Amino acid sequence: MTKKVCGDKDFYGATTIGEKGQVVIPAEAREAMGLNKGDKLLVFGTGNDMITFTKLSNLEKFATNLSKKLESVRTIIKKSEK
Repeated sequence: MTKKVCGDKDFYGATTIGEKGQVVIPAEAREAMGLNKGDKLLVFGTGNDMITFTKLSNLEKFATNLSKKLESVRTIIKKSEK
């Protein structure tokens, strides 16, 4: 199976929820996103019966980046309030 482009998103096919609620992520999607056995994924409900998976490490990187910039943001806000 090869990915198809749907607008600005990649489409990797369909999957079925198994008896134990498990879902198989297509190999092409795992390869494209750098997902490996044992990776932790966060699962979000995004409304309208949609589910989003993201690697825990991506969220950790985002939070670290945000916290590093927080002091700069606070300084800018204080300057703008004067």
